[in-house]
Formats: sequence, C-alpha cells, structure tokens
Amino acid sequence: MANAKLKSLYVCSECGYESAKWYGKCPSCGEWNTLAEEIREAVKGPSRLDLQRKKASSVPVSITQISTEDEQRYYTGLKELDRVLGGGIVKGSLVLLGGDPGIGKSTILLQVCSHLGKLLRILYISGEESRRQIKLRAERLGVNCENLFVMTETDIEVIADQIQSEQPDLVMIDSIQTMNFKELSSSPGSVTQVRECTNILMRTSKSLDIPCIVVGHVNKDGAIAGPKVLEHIVDAVLYFEGDKQMSYRILRAVKNRYGSTNEIGVFQMSDSGLSEVENPSLMLLSGRPKNVSGTCVACTMEGSRPILAEIQGLVTNSGYGNPRRMSTGFDYNRMSMLLAVLEKRCGYYFSSLDAYVNVIGGLRLDEPATDLPLALALVSSLKDLVVSEELIAFGEVGLTGEIRSVNHAAQRVTEAARLGFKKCILPYHNLKSLVLPKDCDIEIISVRTIRDAVAALGG
Repeated sequence: MANAKLKSLYVCSECGYESAKWYGKCPSCGEWNTLAEEIREAVKGPSRLDLQRKKASSVPVSITQISTEDEQRYYTGLKELDRVLGGGIVKGSLVLLGGDPGIGKSTILLQVCSHLGKLLRILYISGEESRRQIKLRAERLGVNCENLFVMTETDIEVIADQIQSEQPDLVMIDSIQTMNFKELSSSPGSVTQVRECTNILMRTSKSLDIPCIVVGHVNKDGAIAGPKVLEHIVDAVLYFEGDKQMSYRILRAVKNRYGSTNEIGVFQMSDSGLSEVENPSLMLLSGRPKNVSGTCVACTMEGSRPILAEIQGLVTNSGYGNPRRMSTGFDYNRMSMLLAVLEKRCGYYFSSLDAYVNVIGGLRLDEPATDLPLALALVSSLKDLVVSEELIAFGEVGLTGEIRSVNHAAQRVTEAARLGFKKCILPYHNLKSLVLPKDCDIEIISVRTIRDAVAALGG
C-alpha cells in the first residue's frame, strides 16, 4: 500500500520537463541524456510552511496607493558590484550568483558582509562548508564583524523558520544545490529540489522584505545548474566570468529587474580577495606590443561605460585543404562575414589562408561597433601593415562594405583621448552629431566604406 502512494517520474535536468517514461533525448529542450528518475509522492498534503502562509494572506491594493518613497538599496562597498546590480541590493530582492568553481563567488559574498556587517545583521547559511572553514576564509579576507551570523544547514524548512524568527537584514545562501526539502524524495541538487527550495526562499524573502543572495553552481556548458525556471523565479541573475588561471574576473548581469543588464564589473583576484578594477581599459591594454602588424584597438560600450580592448588578427598560409577559422572573444559567424566582405568589396583574398582572431584579456565583444577594428586587424596582418599604436577605430561594417554609424560616439572618442590616443577612425555619419569637450585633443578620421578605412592606414 505504501508503494501505491509513490510514483516514478523522469525529469530533465536542463529544462524541468517531466515524463512518465525515459527518453534519450528530451522532447522539450532537445538535450541528450538529461532525464533522471525521481521518486515522489503522488498525493502531497500542505506543508507546514504553506499552512503558516495561509494565515497571512494578502489582499489586492490599488496601484495608486502603493508608495515607492521607502525604496532602499544597500550599498555593498564594491562599486563594480553596485553598478551591475543597478545601484545596490534592493530590499526584498532575490539575487542568483553563478560561476565556475573557484571563480570567487563565496569570496565576494564575505567581502560584502565585511562592509554591510557594520550596520546590518547578516545571516550567512552554508551547506558546503563547516563554520571553521568559513571562519578561516573570513580571517584571510579580513572579515570580522559581530553582525555576521554563520549557520551550516541544508534543510530549507529550518532555514526559512530561522529567517522568520531572526529576521536579519540580509541573507546569503551558499549554495542552492545543497539545500533539501524533506517532503520531496529526490536528492539535493535535483531539478525538483532546486525549484522548490528556491520558491520557498523567494516567498520568505518577499513576505519579510529581506534581500537574499543565492549562490548557484554551473554545469559543463557554463549555465546555472538546475531547471531554467530557476532564473525566472529570481529578480537578478549574475554570472562570474573568467579563467581561474588568470587573475581578472568579469561580473555580468544576465537578468536584472532593478537595473540594466548591459553593465559589467571587473575585479582582480589576489590573496586578500577580490579588488575592483576601476579602469578596465587600462588593464586590457597593458603590455600591448609596439610596431607589430595584426592588432587594432576597439572601443565597445558595456552599458554606460566605454571600454577599450585590443583585437588581434593573424592571417597565414594554410597547411590544410580547407583553411582554418578560429575566433576567441568574437562571434565566429560575424568574423566569417567580415572576411567575405573584405574579399568581395576590397579585393583582399582570404580564401586559401588561415585566419585567427583573439580579444586580449578574456573579454567577449558582441557589439557591431567592433566590426571595423577587427577588419583593420585582419588587413594589417595580411599586408603586414602596422597600425599606429595611437589609433583607435569603431564602426559597424555592412555587407556592401559601408561603415554604418554607432551610438555613444562622443563617449567612445572622449575615453580614447583620455587614455592618450591621438587618432580615431569612425563612421562618417557619426561626425555630424559628434560633440566633444574642448580639451579633447584627438584627430578624427571619418570614413564611409571599408576601403576608406584601409586607405587611412596607408594601405
């Protein structure tokens, strides 16, 4: 009789699709070997938390009666993190922080505790480390405040009760994949467990108006492990990017209900924790080679911040029947399109040549304004033509070889002049509305086509 109350389901670990039988390929998302068996109760009564929430049911309120005057954000003490969050941590928000193991997720949380713990009561809950391990890392980072309370627990109901009784000003969960809801028979980290535990945290956080930061593991593809619905539940999704072997980290917002998703934060990992990089352009351009062909500086906009990055292109004779094309930090398909435009419109033949593209510093450039500097770097490598180290370029390249205008041209030029660049190649149509400060000493070269841009290099 006990077995009659249980049923077996197969749940996709990528999208949360449920099926009564196993499939090699998920019918919903199309991924292979992602359906895992879970045993759960066929009929489940209301949990203790559900009964408590029914007592405090909400009533509808007119939108004109809702006040936003008490809108409050907690500044984390890290300007780069505040920028990505949209100005700080909003009360009652649920933030999901993801990244590869060892990238710095737990480190940045403790550094936030060091600053906010001076005024706020913080509850740090860990399901992966013991209290002693957390204390040792806190001492290494110089974190020592009486308002930081550490709790090692994986039962989500116990955690929710503790939050309701203590009512701290900020809650941190490390990590959501270790949390367990006892009324579910599946193991911690499964699709059902992650979804239900996040739902409980969300309802608790919203009802008490307590902000909560949740750490999430990532899978082999770099996405948050668990169902995709997990990212829909939370208010903001932040990703830590970067190679663990390198010291630089990039924090990017994939979703943010309280700010822009175009902002990025740049950090540097050291023995004392994460330090802010307030001038990423200077960092990305450090160590740039001089009098070498195949390199050009681009200016991309990350939200409201102009960032200068070096693009390198290498064109060489192919040793294979089919030439190789490789791209790091730049879209591969867009690189192939630019090679076709250069061959068709300018007469530079890459058909039998290998082409390699690399963006220095681990930055990924997705903006069309980086088309022109990449094209110049490829032509520079092909003709062994040195691009002046004092030159910067930006502009979108069309299929007919025209250079199309981009936004925020004045900010890009001003940033280039501030860093010591003397020449700037930009689209002709941006010149009409370009208004620069009086102290901006830089030569403007406007071009209409890719041919004009190459001619400006002396090619």
